[in-house]
Amino acid sequence: MLKDNGGIAKTADFAAAGIKKYDVAALCREGFLKRIRRGVYQLPDSDQITEEQLLRELLPQGIVCVESALFHYGYSDFAPRTWSVAVPRTASRAAGKIEEFPLRAYYIQKEYFPIGKTVESFNGVMLPVYDRERTICDCFKYRTKLDNETFNKALNAYVADDRKKLANLSVYAKKMKLYKKVMNVMEVLLGG
Repeated sequence: MLKDNGGIAKTADFAAAGIKKYDVAALCREGFLKRIRRGVYQLPDSDQITEEQLLRELLPQGIVCVESALFHYGYSDFAPRTWSVAVPRTASRAAGKIEEFPLRAYYIQKEYFPIGKTVESFNGVMLPVYDRERTICDCFKYRTKLDNETFNKALNAYVADDRKKLANLSVYAKKMKLYKKVMNVMEVLLGG
């Protein structure tokens, strides 16, 4: 079961397989299982569990965003040391306090949370991530948290990207109340 789940299993996975909680605890005590955190386990010799796998299991409602999305799309050549992940504003503050890997949580309002959500492969692990257009909107939304070089490089890389969808950028910017800011800058960059 652990091998089928990429080396990680939750208490619910064990329960579905007919394995009781006290049996899981006994397997941990005897060294056959290693507890990653409450309710999440791996085999003791599987230290090759990646941050991507942990992100998928420990924060399933999270969406890769801002700095991590910029790097994923090649809009930044700086590999962030911390995962930038959007979570619903209604999520527990504990969601942003995952100790197993460095994480920066962005708490997003419910009406903005699903805008631009897609799923892509991160080192072979499928994770939710905001698409290119939502990522650019987030650059404007979190402008004060990004340095000038990162912001400018991201916008120029987006303008040069053959896969950009300017119609989606316009729609997202309107929904997120960023339309005027986004369009003023994009018109200059696009030469229009």
